[in-house]
Amino acid sequence: MDNKTGTNIKLAILGAGESGVGAAYLALQQGYDVFVSDFGPVADHYKQQLQDWNVKFEENGHTEAEILKAAEVVKSPGIPDKAPIVKKLVENNIPVISEIEFAGRYTNAKMICITGSNGKTTTASLTYHILKNGGLNVGLAGNIGKSFAYQVATEKFEYYVLEISSFMLDSMYRFKADIAVLLNITPDHLDRYEYKLENYAASKFRITQNQTGQDHFIYCADDAETKKVMEGKLISAKQLPFSIEKKIETGAYLDSDNLIINVHQQHFQMSINELALQGKHNIYNSMASGIVAKVLELRNEAMRESMGNFRNIEHRLESVGKISGISFINDSKATNVNSTWYALESMTSDVVLILGGVDKGNDYSMLKQLVKQKVKAIVCLGKDNKRIHDAFEDDVEVIVNTSSAAEAAQVAYHLATKGDTVLLSPACASFDLFKNYEDRGRQFKDAVKEL
Repeated sequence: MDNKTGTNIKLAILGAGESGVGAAYLALQQGYDVFVSDFGPVADHYKQQLQDWNVKFEENGHTEAEILKAAEVVKSPGIPDKAPIVKKLVENNIPVISEIEFAGRYTNAKMICITGSNGKTTTASLTYHILKNGGLNVGLAGNIGKSFAYQVATEKFEYYVLEISSFMLDSMYRFKADIAVLLNITPDHLDRYEYKLENYAASKFRITQNQTGQDHFIYCADDAETKKVMEGKLISAKQLPFSIEKKIETGAYLDSDNLIINVHQQHFQMSINELALQGKHNIYNSMASGIVAKVLELRNEAMRESMGNFRNIEHRLESVGKISGISFINDSKATNVNSTWYALESMTSDVVLILGGVDKGNDYSMLKQLVKQKVKAIVCLGKDNKRIHDAFEDDVEVIVNTSSAAEAAQVAYHLATKGDTVLLSPACASFDLFKNYEDRGRQFKDAVKEL
């Protein structure tokens, strides 16, 4: 269905969080007959918005008969394809799409789409920061901030930087990225992909679908899984790889301590010591953002300034302060093992590591080497910490269980000595003890202030 206006067409929206409520507002504006349905309770502020807009909605269950009347359904990314209601819709040949796909129909803005297992939020935030400071009329949406649909309905941006997860990509069909960025592919969320890495990788590569020779695809030439998929795939877009291991003619690479970007005739150079984001993984993130800026022909001075003064997002290697010479870092956004690996990799002192939560079938073996080198004690923060004990009992002297952010901060503080770093980088989801990773991070920060 390609009609641009939804005159009285029935549209059902599954999930009444940020993306669902934003989609409802845009759909209303476009004349659709909107019905929002959430399997769980709807948060008060979203409920208030839906009521203010006179949108029909339900919570704590789906009325199947009502949803099956829809001509099309917009699904929130958190709802898996194997949910009974989604299966039912598919059986009835009712198209199920993502909020990004839906909202993309109603804007002619240029789309800069960033995906990957790790570094998406940082790279999207940095790219937005560079483009905005470079004078572009740009919005930031997707997995981050105000929903894309709501911004399409209320703003007039000429560019969007979108942080896109594999779950969103799975329900995107006609949407096209003008500039697509794929940072890396590492095992995450495999429970949604039949525990097959190739299924998850194929999902990530949907970021390139519908691209033409006029578009750009930016990717990491050092990432094994990305390279594996690219061998058997025809990519129509102009390819701009980045690497810290080898020289790249068109793209980005490292020349001793200098980050070099060559795009067409445009050349950019900056010392990695001047980058706001430090650590090997952040060189990759800065390269990806820098290539986007050069494709859009931003000035080198403006780029240098933005890449040097960027402040990282909350809960991602966020410095919480120092107490008695001990640094505290909140990396609550590290909900998988890879993110924690990156965090440990960027540490330059001895670490007391706070780990744990809801384990998505984690393989902790990739952390063993770094834990041996850098971690003097592990503080577990979760309901069931057995797998952490099993994984690291031979590598660290002390592993302690705690059951609240306050207790974890206190125990870690007592285990650390002057010059050490207490790092909250849990490698797990937070739902056993907290509402979400933000709640976990904030409780940790509050606890540190109380020490």
